Amino acid sequence: MTTKINRLEIENVKRVKAAVIEPNQNGLTIIGGNNNQGKTSVLDAIAWALGGNKHKPSKPNREGSVTPPSLHITMNNGLIVERKGKNSSLKVIDPNGQKGGQQLLNSFVEELAIDLPKFMESTAKEKATILLQIIGVGPQLIELDNQEATLYNDRRMVGQIADQKAKYAKEQPYYPEAPKELVSVTELIEQQQAILARNGENQRKRENLTLIKNQYDQEEAELVRLRQQLAEYESRHQQTAQNLEIAQKSALDLQDESTEELQKNIADIDEINRKVRANSDKEKAEMDAAEYKEKYEELTVKINNVREQRTALLDQAPLPLPGLSVQEGELIYNGQKWDNMSGSDQLKVSTAIVRKLKPECGFVLLDKLEQMDMATLQEFGAWLEQEGLQAIATRVSVGDECEIIIEDGYAVKNETLSKPVTPPVNDWSTKGAF
Repeated sequence: MTTKINRLEIENVKRVKAAVIEPNQNGLTIIGGNNNQGKTSVLDAIAWALGGNKHKPSKPNREGSVTPPSLHITMNNGLIVERKGKNSSLKVIDPNGQKGGQQLLNSFVEELAIDLPKFMESTAKEKATILLQIIGVGPQLIELDNQEATLYNDRRMVGQIADQKAKYAKEQPYYPEAPKELVSVTELIEQQQAILARNGENQRKRENLTLIKNQYDQEEAELVRLRQQLAEYESRHQQTAQNLEIAQKSALDLQDESTEELQKNIADIDEINRKVRANSDKEKAEMDAAEYKEKYEELTVKINNVREQRTALLDQAPLPLPGLSVQEGELIYNGQKWDNMSGSDQLKVSTAIVRKLKPECGFVLLDKLEQMDMATLQEFGAWLEQEGLQAIATRVSVGDECEIIIEDGYAVKNETLSKPVTPPVNDWSTKGAF
């Protein structure tokens, strides 16, 4: 059974002189009036009576009153809470007539229900932490959030490096005509020396041909003069003729090789190698960029997996309000963060969370509802009734939305309403009571 307030009687507390109020069991009960009439004093008195001395006003006695404060609250479970006398001592009587104390009240009174601004003014992280404690998934969600944050930071760093690598690769020059490997000066010189050696051998053969040819000619001339020595010279001449034939055949198809290309390569080797290195740098940069892009995609998959686990965790959790969740350490209601929620939604979220903290507490105190327009008030009131919650609120107004008006410290029935007046049980000098 949820505990609610059936009736409250207040005398000489802050600005309140005397008031008897019976709030609606479900929905919104608005205490209206102009400024400095005692509306907030009513809420402060309830908080003091039920929440203990830590909620006691710094100056609880009504100014000018010689009578000490008096508080009398009857709960729907029959429990009676009183603070009376010079020391405003607490007296709690349960339905069986047994006495109780603050510990009994604490068993069903939620701290934030009598101090809702404390929740509403807390930071976004504190609100989210309270909700996660309620639904029991705080540690798991924190772990998933930490995983996601780590993966997100890793992916961002990898993405930045991938972009830098790709940009660097794109800016690098490329020479398609350059060879794949660096050119060696030593190898080119060796090739040149080999060609020069072969050409030298060819030259030697040409010189040998000339020498033999001259010798042949001389011997021909000598034959004319030395016919008498024909036998001797014919034999020698025959051998020379054979040598000549061999030399001619050996030199017939000789062609010198050109060293022009090698000389050009040797002259251009620095430029060639510069292009080879440039091509190698570009290829390496492209490979690095592709590698980091692949890592980025892998981290994206991991982040999505963590987010899916997080969503599943919250979907299975007993959230106090449909559409309420926690994302990145902040409350989210119907897709909106706290600072983007309407005033009605903020109150609805706060009330739902506070109720979930201690389901036995069926009431909540709300101050300064003048910021809400009539449509928002009606919407919030309807939601309270639907949830079976009791809300006692104040508003700077004397309009029809206020069931009770505080005038100069007295609770007065709003005459524009047809709801009957509940007469005071004490002989207080009230102007009227609701």
